[in-house]
Amino acid sequence: MECEFLPRNKKLSPYSRDLRRNATKQENHLWYDFLKKHPLRFNRQRIIGEYIVDFHCPKANLVIELDGSGHYEDDAIEYDKRRTAYLESLGLTVIRFTNTDIDRNFDGVCQMIEEAILSQLR
Repeated sequence: MECEFLPRNKKLSPYSRDLRRNATKQENHLWYDFLKKHPLRFNRQRIIGEYIVDFHCPKANLVIELDGSGHYEDDAIEYDKRRTAYLESLGLTVIRFTNTDIDRNFDGVCQMIEEAILSQLR
């Protein structure tokens, strides 16, 4: 069931646009080669509360995050935990992939996303 309302700090809009314009190679690959043409609508760099998520599917209440190397430092790990807990408190499911996952196992990532969508829609 789709979340009817998600909080959104509109002050983050310029930063969100900048992130879309300057997407990583892996974000562009996932967007242009899978999510953009998916039957369900996805948003890129969507503002939810005080955070900007990489990809959001409103119909499936699904957030997809791609993690680069900076996500493995202690501070970033704690930040990601708080962020995920907040998003889950809104009824969203968060799935994460590394940039390496996209580079080395793109088809597997797409299959896992499909499975997550189907699970959310049940």
